Amino acid sequence: MENRMNGAQAMVRSLEAHGVSHIFGLCGDTTLPFYDAMRQLDHSIRHVLTRDERSAAYMADAFSRVTGRVGVCEGPSGGGATYILPGLIEANESSYAVLGITTDVSVASYGRYPLTEVDQNALMAPLTKWNTVITRADHIPRMVRKAFRAMTTGRSGAAHLGLPYDIQYDPVPEEEIWADPELARYPAYRTGPDPDAVRAAAEAILSARAPLIVCGGGVVISGAMAALDLLARRLDIPVATSISGQGSLPETHPNCVGVVGSNGGTDETWEAMAGADLVIFMGCRAGSTTTSRWEAPRVGTRIVHFDVDPMVIGAVLPTEVGVVGDLRLALDALNAELDRMETATGFGGAGTAADIRRRKFERFDALARSDEFPIRPERVIATLQRCLPEDATIVSDPGTSCPYLSAYYTLPRAGRHFITNRAHGALGYSLSAALGAWFGAPDRKTVALMGDGSFGFTCGELETVTRTGAPITYIVLSNSSFGWIKASQRDDCDARYYNVDFQRSDHATVASGFGVKSWSVADPQKLEGVLREALAHDGPTLVDVICQPLEEAQAPVRRWMG
Repeated sequence: MENRMNGAQAMVRSLEAHGVSHIFGLCGDTTLPFYDAMRQLDHSIRHVLTRDERSAAYMADAFSRVTGRVGVCEGPSGGGATYILPGLIEANESSYAVLGITTDVSVASYGRYPLTEVDQNALMAPLTKWNTVITRADHIPRMVRKAFRAMTTGRSGAAHLGLPYDIQYDPVPEEEIWADPELARYPAYRTGPDPDAVRAAAEAILSARAPLIVCGGGVVISGAMAALDLLARRLDIPVATSISGQGSLPETHPNCVGVVGSNGGTDETWEAMAGADLVIFMGCRAGSTTTSRWEAPRVGTRIVHFDVDPMVIGAVLPTEVGVVGDLRLALDALNAELDRMETATGFGGAGTAADIRRRKFERFDALARSDEFPIRPERVIATLQRCLPEDATIVSDPGTSCPYLSAYYTLPRAGRHFITNRAHGALGYSLSAALGAWFGAPDRKTVALMGDGSFGFTCGELETVTRTGAPITYIVLSNSSFGWIKASQRDDCDARYYNVDFQRSDHATVASGFGVKSWSVADPQKLEGVLREALAHDGPTLVDVICQPLEEAQAPVRRWMG
């Protein structure tokens, strides 16, 4: 006689079987049996109660980025399902494996106008790689397996499972609970490239005069950093990155140019892109930001493109050679092909990168030393560079802090040490994502930066941070406006500012009310002492920095620098 459990218990056991260690989520009426199962079962999963479903998804996203494992978030029907959307689309478009579970109204009540009914299948379909609402309890284990296979194979991404209330009580045979251990991490079931394509790519690169490698997030996701390092050194080829591609090489690497493009790129790094006669995109979609709205590579520049997703190859630019496959396997194959060719070609990449970095940081250093009021963002970045350990995790919202960090904070190690939500750029990401990053890598110091506009989106999550005791340091760059839009109005609308300013808030006092040890700093000469004290504190801290408004600054955003 087979042993049975109910659907909610089967969901918990299925997640546990796939190696899930953390679930981030928020309770609701339709979640009652799922929470009861988590409480009663003896399992290895930690559930982290959040204050907002958006935050739960952002936590799962950052957890996935630092661990290489699936991040899991959950929420109830109705508003919970709609609130969880921003995090799922961010993870999916950034190619990180995140599973969203939203409980639903009972299958038996479909079409009878129950409270919080929404077509979750239709809602989630455009946002995820794979999605279903489960309508039978005995389907739960196989649907979990299918979700994990979808998230972790090929181009990794997000999945969604809808879990109706009534089937959480229906029986499921225990024998159905099993998992493929290969799907506990990603990329799973890596696929290798066509040898002929690899050979053609090698020949194209060697025939170039001034090639440039441009890395996206795919290099770090696939763990191809060592293979990239070997390629860059053996050919002495310059390597640039998108913001998502930071960590493909240590940014202290002799061949690393830094970030290129319209956000976080500078005029100096753009020279490498504009001057290349052949661009090798690696795990990078060649979208609007990296190419500065397709300003370069120019028409006629030769393109070699490596990506795990064949839909990316040739989608934006005419491509001479496309290599489809996992980035680590593809770069290993390219290095092996260069071994067979016994080439000694060198492109002077280290010299190019050194010259670009020297000129970029000469300009930056002059601003970073400024004692002017309000505090310059450059000074914040330079101070963090002196204060943070090499293995720190830095999380940034997409606003004020992102371009400064991407352009000027030199990441000393390869891997995912800088996290920002570049796919859709929703404000409020970093405050909650930092907690997910800390749960994923608790031995590393975690620091999150945001503007004061972003702080207002998710500051209630500071309660979650204090409840968990996470020793995260938050830095708010306060300029009392939605600075990115205000700076854009300066350039695009002839400084006709409209509805972008708000009142100054005392963020340190707000954070203190949640139990966070906090400071407010307006004097540049006091900044480093306060930051060091905050970073050393064994608990959550926040530093509210009164900083230069973005419309008055020299932010590394190309359309503002001309």
